[in-house]
Amino acid sequence: MNAARGAVGVKQGGAARGARSAGTAVRGGSATASAARGASATSAPGAKVAVIGAGSWGTTFAKVLCDAGSDVTMWARRPEVAEEIQVAKRNSQYLPGVNLPKTLKATTELADALRGARLVFLAVPSQSLRQNLLDLEPYLERTSILVSLVKGVERSTTMRMSEVVHDTLDLEPDRIAVVSGPNIALEIAKEQPTGAVAACASIEIAQEVAKACSAPYFRTYVNTDVVGTELGGVLKNLIALAIGIVDGVGYGENTKASIITRGLAEMTEFAVGQGGEPGTLSGLAGLGDLIATCQSPLSRNNTAGRLIGQGYSQEETREQMQQTAEGITSVAPILEIAKQQGVVMPIVQQVGMVLDGEMEPKDLGPHLATEDGIPQRELVLGRDAQTGWRRLFGRRKERAK
Repeated sequence: MNAARGAVGVKQGGAARGARSAGTAVRGGSATASAARGASATSAPGAKVAVIGAGSWGTTFAKVLCDAGSDVTMWARRPEVAEEIQVAKRNSQYLPGVNLPKTLKATTELADALRGARLVFLAVPSQSLRQNLLDLEPYLERTSILVSLVKGVERSTTMRMSEVVHDTLDLEPDRIAVVSGPNIALEIAKEQPTGAVAACASIEIAQEVAKACSAPYFRTYVNTDVVGTELGGVLKNLIALAIGIVDGVGYGENTKASIITRGLAEMTEFAVGQGGEPGTLSGLAGLGDLIATCQSPLSRNNTAGRLIGQGYSQEETREQMQQTAEGITSVAPILEIAKQQGVVMPIVQQVGMVLDGEMEPKDLGPHLATEDGIPQRELVLGRDAQTGWRRLFGRRKERAK
């Protein structure tokens, strides 16, 4: 297993980062990867797929896959959840009032869920993904593609979810994909239109994943920027926590607009530093997801932040929500990576201080990006001021000639 990590630059441990991991690895480097692409250039209607995880997002995505024409089997950890989905076609705890497709199947047996599955969608909490992968490994088909729907970072290693998949299962980059975007589960379950991005080192695999989950109300685009697509989904959760905190305190729209805008700048600088493309952070996986998560009362991270802003402890917040807010567990590892890379993230840092009890929630807003009192440029991504000056006035000089 360890020998394969070098192929994508993944290093073990909290101090290690594979800055370009699966998103920039060489394609088609093995017979297995080639077989994975050749096994199904496009997932045919009715192709067998599996969804691992039966929370709100896993159940919603299983519905999308069914509505897109796939043959879907879900794996649920709890027998009562699997039985309700299988028999009543409901998941009343996570999607109250939503009728699930009659074709959707559910089981507590990983072997049954994974048998014959070409695409395996992962929708489990980020901190338990590694163990879930170890559990499913014996039943995984040789050419299956693993698709992460998880928007988090493993706290103990600071790895993204695609890196965890590679590190645990030794899969080639062409067998690892991610899907991300403005995806509030309950809205999608009610078939309100939205979009998403499927990313993989292989554009052909990204297209296959996108086709499998393109329902009438869910349009999926593609790219090969796994790093940027994945980090967009991770980082927006941290900014949504900040929005929730200041909302809980009672600050208004100016404060929230400033946090969203400056938050996007922090997201972009961080993702580019890790090997992502800046354009990805301006698309559905970045800005789109950020807007949805920050403004929706259905957002788990927004809700968690709001409760914390109102004075609830983290433990009380978890008890109130009964769901995982991935942003809370992602703050520390993201700040660790940022420190290693020399990236300054004042908003995320202040969210961490609030979570650790080192800052009052009411102080988060007024401290927006005022590290030393010196006015800073909004965002610099390797572009010098002289170049900007030429862009502004160069055309006038050309006309004068």
